[in-house]
Amino acid sequence: MTRRPMYFVLIGICLIISSCDQSASTVDIPSPVKQQMQISSKILSQEEIEDKVLGAIVGSAIGDAMGASTEMWTREDIQERYGYIDGLTPAYREQSPEGTWEHDLVAGATTDDTRWKYFMGQYFVRYKGTLSPHNFTSFINDYYDQVVQELSDDRHKSSTDQLDAQVEKVDWIKEWARVTKAYALGDDEYQVAQGRFYGGEMSCAGLLYSPMFGLLGGDPVASYNMAYEHALFDIGYAKDITAMASTMTYLAMHGQDFESIVDSSLLVDPHGYRDSRLIGRLLQASATEITQLVEGSEKLELLDSIVTKMPQGYPGTELDWLRQDYIYQGLEKRQKAIAFHAGEIWDITYASLLFGRGDFRKTMSFIVNYGRDNDTVAAIVGTMLGAYLGYDALPDDLKLEIIKVNREVIGIDLEELAQDLYPVAANL
Repeated sequence: MTRRPMYFVLIGICLIISSCDQSASTVDIPSPVKQQMQISSKILSQEEIEDKVLGAIVGSAIGDAMGASTEMWTREDIQERYGYIDGLTPAYREQSPEGTWEHDLVAGATTDDTRWKYFMGQYFVRYKGTLSPHNFTSFINDYYDQVVQELSDDRHKSSTDQLDAQVEKVDWIKEWARVTKAYALGDDEYQVAQGRFYGGEMSCAGLLYSPMFGLLGGDPVASYNMAYEHALFDIGYAKDITAMASTMTYLAMHGQDFESIVDSSLLVDPHGYRDSRLIGRLLQASATEITQLVEGSEKLELLDSIVTKMPQGYPGTELDWLRQDYIYQGLEKRQKAIAFHAGEIWDITYASLLFGRGDFRKTMSFIVNYGRDNDTVAAIVGTMLGAYLGYDALPDDLKLEIIKVNREVIGIDLEELAQDLYPVAANL
């Protein structure tokens, strides 16, 4: 009998607590809706589209050719052999699947960076309106099957030199086809093949071709997503960098000013890399550090610093060289284990854009004279600046020679490639 009052007390307390819980649960402070960058894009005329697409194609080839003779060199070796490079130099080098496909080519010769631009142009034309990872893998697999089948042609049986040339084509594409062949088999096979691509390093695979998507996408995010979907060979944040190169090319072509290329592009993050635990978005962190490096160089004065010896033929002043050398030293401290690491390519790309501020020759020379994987970086940035400036604004001595040499020596008609892309770029 004495426990009943306590029982009712407990019931009352529970009802009060339950009432409080129900009242508290009705309070809902909303979270902000994630926003993607909105950018006012230029509406381009057909004439502007043609000028910018040709500019991107030729600009990329110029960068590739300027770096072809010194690819993977140190900047000290470049200075000792050439002084300061601000134009085209003969590609005195051994042939290789990823480099030039012949020994010792003339100035203006290009490497796999231009080969990939041509390859992607053919892909765009064949699958116009239906670009997808599935069709991309089919395109690469078809090419691989073709060059392997041609090994048995009679002309290769009778000429070992022709056989060597054909084997080099197979060697160039087989590392990529290993991944795309596995992609067609299923996820398990694809994951294994992707993980061992070029030794499983964070190589700049997609950066060889992703700027091309920026010529086609309908807006910055669409350009990013299209390149990201096609980044089948990249792992980790290399996919983010690959996709960003497409966005930056789109902004170069359609943006209102140069700042939109280097600044607004970092706000495009549809896959939420910035929300990653502990690390965040490495691409953005690197951009901030590179910006500080370049801004720091601009504050240097001759009285306060020691100037290293200027390379022969350097077009600027002693103070100009002091500031450029300061950036080079900062980049050297950030070098990765391999020169074609996606993170290192991104660092040099971003630094060169901030340093050159849209000046094509100044930017290309900055990249090429730094060394490392200079033809690839110059080809990437050359695509962006070519799309930004347009073909007409590119240096005459460089663009005319590039078109001539690539048509007559390399076998790639850059003007014809651009013409094939005009209707694709206009309609997507």
